[in-house]
Amino acid sequence: MNKLITLIVLCLINLSYSQTTISGKVVDKKNLPIEGANIYIDGTYDGATSNTEGQFSFTTEETGTQALVISFLSYETKTIVNEVSKFVNLTIVLREDVESLDAVVLSAGAFEANDNSKVSVLKPLDVVTTASALGDFVGALQTLPGTSTNAEDGRLFVRGGSAEETQIFIDGIRVFTPYTPTTNNIPARGRYSPFLFDGITFSTGGYSSEYGQALSSVLLLNTVDEPIQEKTDISIMSVGVGLGNTQKWKKSSLSFNASYTNLGPYFSAFSNRNNWDRPLQAAQGESVFRQKLEKGILKFYAAFDVTDIALNQEDINFEEGVDFSLNNKNVYLNTSYKGTLGNGWSLNTGLSYTYANNNIGIIASNIEDSENSVHAKLKLRKRFNSRFKLSFGAEQFTTNFDENFKEDTINITYGFNNNITAGFAEADFVFSKDLALKLGVRADYSSVFGDIDIAPRAALAYKTSKFGQMSLAYGNFYQNPNSSILKFNQNLQAEKTSHYILNCQYVNEGKIFRAEVYRKDYDNLVKFNTEFASFDSTYSSNGNGYAQGLDLFWRDNTSIKNLDYWLSYSYLDTERNYLNFANAAQPNFATDHNFSVVGKYWIDSLKSQLGFDYMFSSGRPYNNPNTEDFLVGRTKTFNSISLNWAYLISQQKILYFSVNNVLGFRNIVGYQYANTPDFDGQFNRRALRPATDQFFFVGFFWTISEDGKDNQLDNL
Repeated sequence: MNKLITLIVLCLINLSYSQTTISGKVVDKKNLPIEGANIYIDGTYDGATSNTEGQFSFTTEETGTQALVISFLSYETKTIVNEVSKFVNLTIVLREDVESLDAVVLSAGAFEANDNSKVSVLKPLDVVTTASALGDFVGALQTLPGTSTNAEDGRLFVRGGSAEETQIFIDGIRVFTPYTPTTNNIPARGRYSPFLFDGITFSTGGYSSEYGQALSSVLLLNTVDEPIQEKTDISIMSVGVGLGNTQKWKKSSLSFNASYTNLGPYFSAFSNRNNWDRPLQAAQGESVFRQKLEKGILKFYAAFDVTDIALNQEDINFEEGVDFSLNNKNVYLNTSYKGTLGNGWSLNTGLSYTYANNNIGIIASNIEDSENSVHAKLKLRKRFNSRFKLSFGAEQFTTNFDENFKEDTINITYGFNNNITAGFAEADFVFSKDLALKLGVRADYSSVFGDIDIAPRAALAYKTSKFGQMSLAYGNFYQNPNSSILKFNQNLQAEKTSHYILNCQYVNEGKIFRAEVYRKDYDNLVKFNTEFASFDSTYSSNGNGYAQGLDLFWRDNTSIKNLDYWLSYSYLDTERNYLNFANAAQPNFATDHNFSVVGKYWIDSLKSQLGFDYMFSSGRPYNNPNTEDFLVGRTKTFNSISLNWAYLISQQKILYFSVNNVLGFRNIVGYQYANTPDFDGQFNRRALRPATDQFFFVGFFWTISEDGKDNQLDNL
């Protein structure tokens, strides 16, 4: 009996000596206790949870060197490796998780339309359900602050910049010819359908050093990585037809979208201000092939379109009007790859090729031009930890442009070849979930100029409260003059802007408020001494200018059931001395005030979505040769109200109606003056108005999908 008692005592003594007590306290950086933190020995069930005082204690039989893990929601997980006997009376300080949903984001100058973004001002659905946009993502973006209304043009004019100052990228690779060609007072459209994109970033300034050759803005379009299911989309519209299809396999997928547009029947029913010989006809097609690889995804994007028009337009200097014809062919090919390389490294690379050909007839003149452009890009990114990331890369732009002008006995050919080699680097510093900094630099070498342009850029964001933050951004941006200048003269410099931006943002439960003030300074702008840029003009890079203003944005989709709306306001103060300007003045595409209201309301009982938007802009400058002052005239204000109605006949069939400028406002976008004065010495004029005051659209959209639930509401 005594031997048994002795054995039990020895076992208990041995057991007590084999257990180690681990204890300590978990606090944050302000030394405040953290309750509910999990503390455990990695690879075991030995652990505990901190109490209200942040204290914990537990025992373990593990010996030697072990890993003690401490984790808590919204804080970075911490691991301590040491001898078990050293895990006594610990004071463990956890750092906030800088990648949590409520962490600060660098948002100055950027509008996100992405379901995966932490702060999306818009969703992909919004981009194409805006009443005035008619399915064009560019049209929807014109309802955002920072843009100026140019109803007769259709392209993006951002913060006092011309349309050429905004560049568009697909999967990080530049699109050299992003808009369909057109003629005077007929708005262009973006070439590419929303059907294939799931993310859009619209930067009105202060963008990353990764993107160059853009003075004012960049628009980033990301194609869908992985379609949800196989489906077919059929569209029958008052202006044409469309067909889309997606096929999906285990590690690959293919989507395509094709459309044919013919405005002849529409113009037969609704007259406009042009006399059409061949109403606009266009055929477009695009596709994306995706292949999943072991550590990444490879995409191939291809798009083509052809456009043909011929018409006679009113002109104050030609009693019989001006005959105009255009035949355009455009091809865009884009291959991109993104993937991981291991040890925190990732790779993004791509290559694009653009071919564009225009054959233009103006009265007795014939102009034929062709452009071949290539963009190659390589970007590497290293994630050292959640608080420091570094990216760098290089890219090459190559453009070959030729144009031939024929008129009676004149036959002239001109053009240019240009290679731009660029390198960029950028570092992200996240000091806490309240403070982040981005520093970058970009260098561009242009063979046509023989110069290297260095562009530093920086952005800082600070979270001021649970729902609010402030951001600052600064940067220099360079862009070569466009082909309309370079085809005549290459003895110039890259044009330059400097951006200064202050942004305040509030986001809470479906409500977003943004306020942004900015200043842009322009240098090295092109000037010439003739009425139009020509081969006999004298050119220089002595132009300059500025743009400054205030942008406001408010969105609310929770206060009223089934109602989603946003308000945008922009104030712009800008002047330039460039092109053939006699002195510094506000350019005729810029407006002082722009305001828009967009609303979308879902009615369950009618299975309908109703859309509304109102757009206003103050008068645009025009030059009156009857006065000595330059560009001081102002058109009347621009007003337009647009409505749309999407009715679900069934889950996968939609009937869609829309009308632009439903009240028929007689908007004037400028004036054309006679070349010679009348008997009284006055130059007569005519008002320049959009080709049509209103535009009506009717469409039937049918989706056939695997689950029987998908529809094209997000494409309307």
